[in-house]
Amino acid sequence: MLATKQFLPLDRPRGGWSEAARADAEARLAAMGLPGKRDEYWRYTDPTSLTTAAPQAAALFDASDEAPHFDAIDRVKLVFVDGVFAPDLSDDPAVAGVELLSAGTAGWAADIYGVLEARGQNPVPRPLAALNTAAATEGVLIHVTGRTAKPVNLIYLHKSETSDAILHHCIKLAPGAELTLLENGPAAARFNKVLEVDLAEGARFHHIRAQGRDHERRAVTHVFARLAADALFKSFTLTANGVLTRNEAVIELVGDDAVAHVAGAAVGDGDFHHDDTVFVTHAGQRCESRQVFKKVLKRGAVGVFQGKILVKPGAQKTDGYQISQSLLLDDDSQFLAKPELEIYADDVKCSHGSTSGAIDETALYYLRSRGVPLRQAQGLLVLAFLAEAITEIEDEAIAEDIRVRLESWLARHDN
Repeated sequence: MLATKQFLPLDRPRGGWSEAARADAEARLAAMGLPGKRDEYWRYTDPTSLTTAAPQAAALFDASDEAPHFDAIDRVKLVFVDGVFAPDLSDDPAVAGVELLSAGTAGWAADIYGVLEARGQNPVPRPLAALNTAAATEGVLIHVTGRTAKPVNLIYLHKSETSDAILHHCIKLAPGAELTLLENGPAAARFNKVLEVDLAEGARFHHIRAQGRDHERRAVTHVFARLAADALFKSFTLTANGVLTRNEAVIELVGDDAVAHVAGAAVGDGDFHHDDTVFVTHAGQRCESRQVFKKVLKRGAVGVFQGKILVKPGAQKTDGYQISQSLLLDDDSQFLAKPELEIYADDVKCSHGSTSGAIDETALYYLRSRGVPLRQAQGLLVLAFLAEAITEIEDEAIAEDIRVRLESWLARHDN
């Protein structure tokens, strides 16, 4: 890791099929420098703890009282412990056509690794993603040519209080292919992850992840996706606790009639800072994008949303929708939002909205007047508030797993 914005020498891996991409990323990082609090897209989130030479210690949380995420779903499990692949805890990667980054061959991966990340650096620099491309030695490479029989589940276990994990995943879907990718776990004391997804014509990608539960963890994640004609990309993230989490998504709809939905539900209590930063570019015609983010905050928790829809010249019949909302359960929490539209086509339908408020007292009174206890009534209203984001998950079994986790979180934080 790097110590300051001015200190840029990087002890990165050398040689191999990814050497050119790593060298390019290192050069881009040297030109950009690490992010600082004065940078426009970091003004609401202090990146200092993500850029120091060593991570701050993060206590391990005993989650033995709760079943693992997605445990009832038939899936291929690939486990990383503090950012290192654990074959003894994992299914055989070959079952799902998965290669490990450390053992990958050039092939198709050389055409993706660092490529989408580099495209995503313009017009907004993303230095921590460039750092990831330059330094990552662990991750998965998945090339799907048909419809996968089972979801692939990446599980991130946190075992060391001072672990500093960097993972880089590359996914390529051939025309008409389909994949569901699940991710869950606290990962490390500090976690930097890049996920690059390249979707060919008619491909369908479903991404559901759950971030938690070790509260003192810090994470910055990046999703870079490129969609060809008729491709479908859907991503949902549940975040429960975490001192600092920043999730970035950079989506390009380059082919006609592509669809991209990015959604998230975050629930935080106390020293919780959660930042969703999304940039969706429409370049093809008749494309649809949705950004749906909901945050429930209490006892001084902070939520951030920075979302942009860019419609390029010629991207006619674009349908772009963006909504960011927070539910503040006390007067100490805050929600900071920066929604943006930048449109260079004249036949489009784009809208954005952002709201922040407390629980609806009328709805609460209605439930209480019908005998629903106060805490239960508040919990029902919170779940109803988050429902719009959860409905972005197409698989009902996975959606139900997310609802159960939210109910569990509310039960633990009901005072």
